[in-house]
Order: sequence, then C-alpha cells, then structure tokens
Amino acid sequence: MQIDVDLLFSWGAIAKEYKRNELVFVEDEVANFYYQIIEGCVRMFNSNDDGKEFTQGYFVVGQSFGEPPLFIDEKYPSTAVAFHDCKIIKLSKDKFLKIIDEYPAIQKQFLYLLAKRIYSKARTSNSIINQKPEFRILAFLSDHKKGNSNEKELVAFTRQEIANFTGLRVETVIRAFAKMKATNKIEIINHKIYF
Repeated sequence: MQIDVDLLFSWGAIAKEYKRNELVFVEDEVANFYYQIIEGCVRMFNSNDDGKEFTQGYFVVGQSFGEPPLFIDEKYPSTAVAFHDCKIIKLSKDKFLKIIDEYPAIQKQFLYLLAKRIYSKARTSNSIINQKPEFRILAFLSDHKKGNSNEKELVAFTRQEIANFTGLRVETVIRAFAKMKATNKIEIINHKIYF
C-alpha cells in the first residue's frame, strides 16, 4: 500500500534511513508507527530459540508493512529488518489512524491490501502444510515470479532466503534444487537459479 508521500509528510511523518540488517522493529514491541518504504527493502521474520528464521514477508519500495497491529492495539508479531540499505517513512499510529478516518479511498485500499495479505498467508500455509520440499519451493518461486511468461527468470533470492521463506533447511533446498534441475523445472547457470 502506498499513501501519497506528501500527504504523509503533511501529517508529520519523518523519513529515516536504515543500514542493511538494521532492525526497524522487533517481535513483541508495541506497535506505534506506520511504515512505508521509499528506498530499499525490508524483511519481516520470526525466529525460534535455536535461531532458525522463518520469513513472513518481504516488502519493497512503495509498500507499507506492519500495519495489522496498529488497527487492533497489538504488539508486532514479527521482527522487521532492513534487507538492504533503505529509507522508510515513519508516521505515528494516532496520525495514521486519523488519515484512515479522513480519507475513505485510502481506507478502502487498506481493506483490499489486508484481504490480499490474508489470502496470501492462507496460500503460504497450504504450501507449508504439504511436507514435500519441492512443492513448497515451487509454490514460493511461483508466488515471487515477476512475469507471467513461460520463460525462466533469475530468482532474486539466495538458497538461504528461500529456506527461510519456506521453513526448510538450506541443505534441503539445495537437494530439492538438484532434483528440480534434473526434471527441468529450474535451470542453474553459474550457481544462479532461473525459474
């Protein structure tokens, strides 16, 4: 979701720069701000006691993230980290909610966005329930393919990042890619994956 940047600044938003791997907010922190990316990208994830991470989402320029807790007075369910150096607009919760009240078109866009995210989470859950690693990886690759063509595209994620998104171990992802290459579902050229 992208709210007009000038509108956000007119309501008192600030732009903050984050270096790669810098935390934006952490799991169980009180949700007090609306965030919108104007440069770079952000990854939201959970991690267990062993340090294994599961990526909940990946957000790029023009997208907002971390909004659901703002609407229901809850804490953040995940940690957000700068995936690359980025610049993020930050607006206080109370001013964000006033914008939502005063601009019905923005409110409608958020309703659509949240419905889309719920739908996407349901599809992701369905993929994770299926225990076959190849199925999980193919579902992830299909969801993140930029074009609809049948031509293979460079996958913009590392094997470790794909493991984090799918809840698999990186070794399992590597083995699955070897099988997928043998059946021509992917191509691997100079260690880069094409799907």
